Amino acid sequence: MLCEKCGKNHATTHIKTVVNGVVKEYNLCAYCAAKEGYSSNSLAGMLASMFGEISGSELLGHQTKCSVCGSTFSDIAKTGKVGCSECYTTFYDELLPYLKRVHGSTKHVGKVPNSAPLMVKPQTKTVEDLRNELTRLVAEENYEQAAVIRDKIRQMEGKGNE
Repeated sequence: MLCEKCGKNHATTHIKTVVNGVVKEYNLCAYCAAKEGYSSNSLAGMLASMFGEISGSELLGHQTKCSVCGSTFSDIAKTGKVGCSECYTTFYDELLPYLKRVHGSTKHVGKVPNSAPLMVKPQTKTVEDLRNELTRLVAEENYEQAAVIRDKIRQMEGKGNE
């Protein structure tokens, strides 16, 4: 595939941007990508620029250091890289908004591959969901299905059969 900017070289960098819900994709060669500001460590640069928005105010006050690696939040802001796993705990309040912005969420849910039908999928219904379903089934007078749901609730609560 050729570079979409110069049309001469082989495209080695794929850039995908989302602005106001509009997705745009570009395929650029290394030269055009560097010219546009996308380098080989552009992710670190992007993170550093995002953290850099607040790093100026952090430099003025007292710097908290990670007890394990000794990193400060301004170090993380400059490099775009967290020093160690303890940094996530130490700088939780500062990192949270940026993690939400970058990842879209702060809760890791993982993935279940579609090609693995025998894999045990995580339980998705909570006890409260099952209680709501039980109430609906009783209102519909579907007592057989309600009994099954009741047993599931008891099993989840660890009560067993009484």
